[in-house]
Formats: sequence, structure tokens, C-alpha cells
Amino acid sequence: MQCKSLRDSDSVIESFDLKYFMASSADDVEALKRFKQENEASFTMLSDKGGSAAKAFGAYNPIGFAKRWTIYVDDNGKILKVDKNVNVRTAGQDLADNLSELGFPKR
Repeated sequence: MQCKSLRDSDSVIESFDLKYFMASSADDVEALKRFKQENEASFTMLSDKGGSAAKAFGAYNPIGFAKRWTIYVDDNGKILKVDKNVNVRTAGQDLADNLSELGFPKR
């Protein structure tokens, strides 16, 4: 559901001048390729099988997967916001609203 919300907000998200946007998953690369294709996702997906990326951001769930957090990082690598209350139904619009609120530039 979160993937579809992000997909459905593509045009709004793509209006921002972002260097990189991705979703992280504990699934392997092949599973992510299938998932991306099945859900028509346009964004990059990171296979974080061992959870090292999620652990680095404190977003690793001991059960074995990344928490549904959105981490906003500026061009200098500074973390501007960590949204720990992601709503899967409105994730795309919420992402766009936060990007605007945080002052990310538009294209």
C-alpha cells in the first residue's frame, strides 16, 4: 500500500530537485525487482538483506526488517527530519508535504 501511495504521487515527488530517493527493504534483489514491476514503482529500491542500512539509521526492527520510517537528508548529509509515523495510505502526499515544509527546492 505504501508503494502504491508513493507511485501515485510520482508527479508531485518528481517536482522536487532531489538527488536520490529510495525505499529500503530486507528482501533480496530479485524479490525487489518483482515487487517493483508488479507495483509499477518508479523509485529506486535498496536491498538491505542484513539490515545494515536500517541499523545505521536506527530504523532496524529486531524481528528482521526496517521500520516504516522516512528519513529526510539534505545535500550535506544532515538529517533534517525522521518521520516515524508513516501512514501507508498517504505516504506519497505526506512525503511531498514534508519535502515542501523542509524547503527542498523544486525543479
